[in-house]
Amino acid sequence: MLALEARAILSGTMDGFRLAKVASLREFACGDFPVERMLLDLRDPLAAAHRATLELLPWAGFIVAPGDEMPADRFALSILGEAAVAQPGDVVEIQPERGKIATRYRRGSNGNVLFATERCNSFCLMCSQPPRPIQDDWRVAQLCELVDLIDGDEPSLAISGGEPTLLGGGLEQVIRHCAARLPRTHVHVLSNGRRFGDDFPAAPFRDCHPSLSWGIPLYGDVASLHDYVVQSRGAFAQTLRGLYALQAAGQRVELRIVLVKPVVERLPQIARFIYRNLPFVEHVALMGTEPVGLALANHDALWIDPVDAAPQLESAVGMLATRGLNVSLYNLPLCLLPRPLWPFARRSISDWKQDYLDACRDCAVRADCSGVFGWNAKGWRSRAISPIDAELSHA
Repeated sequence: MLALEARAILSGTMDGFRLAKVASLREFACGDFPVERMLLDLRDPLAAAHRATLELLPWAGFIVAPGDEMPADRFALSILGEAAVAQPGDVVEIQPERGKIATRYRRGSNGNVLFATERCNSFCLMCSQPPRPIQDDWRVAQLCELVDLIDGDEPSLAISGGEPTLLGGGLEQVIRHCAARLPRTHVHVLSNGRRFGDDFPAAPFRDCHPSLSWGIPLYGDVASLHDYVVQSRGAFAQTLRGLYALQAAGQRVELRIVLVKPVVERLPQIARFIYRNLPFVEHVALMGTEPVGLALANHDALWIDPVDAAPQLESAVGMLATRGLNVSLYNLPLCLLPRPLWPFARRSISDWKQDYLDACRDCAVRADCSGVFGWNAKGWRSRAISPIDAELSHA
């Protein structure tokens, strides 16, 4: 797992901003970002060798190695602990009130997210980000500021929450800002889709970004199951109306199905429902549960060992794949899956959450495996995790 924040010694203030691009001389030479928005990384030997000259430029501030002298009368910080929290190309948030910095964008990561809001109109049993009813529309301006500092060749970004549509027009504003600054970056919005069926029109998103898609959860083929998982009566009908509204607006849609116990028990029926009623979706993601947040409090209702879910997984994947729907398995180690399902498994866990167990050290397929979530949650580890030897990996 990669740390996302660290304690830091902070000196001076960074005028006007809390976000800054970490820069080596390479970022400075490229000229893609204003020097006033960059923290010069003086841990870089080349930058340190020219420190006296470089300090004359109007940087937002400087990062110095622990023990090195802080620049006088300028903002500077020294990271305590994990230095990888801030590397050239990253965007960090300065948090002087906490004496910390936090990574808000990491160059080369497979899990960069624009966090839209803590609010949500669902209360899913396995929610990894338990919602809070707070007013945080201020995030719209912060996200646009963050987008200004993200690499132009970034392949993909997610927008998540909470429920991003609760930003109202702010969500469209953020996506259009991405279109202006990052037109080649795929933007994937993780939403429950419920508001599209009611008072939140989908049509404005038709031309919002050159590469935009939506990840919408579906937890049942009947209302009682879906509504139970999201803990909101009427959510199933709202979600279906939202999915049809997105389709009518020409939006690309992915369905996300978290493999908690009551969902797994009806997984073949859910797959059949998708094929018959939602054939326009471009991808179906069947996802292992992330053992954090509300899932921890609902273990007994949710947990099923993935090896015990194999029959339902094979049936559902077979149903979808043979009918031409694109289907993937996320967050599931290869050793827990029947061999015929391996082609559908993806190395999907974000790098800052991903980990491998001691048993994985000598596994022949580790490089292709999702591994496990790094959260050390008791009762959420399969009994069947074990290394796969080289001969079996090619069987």
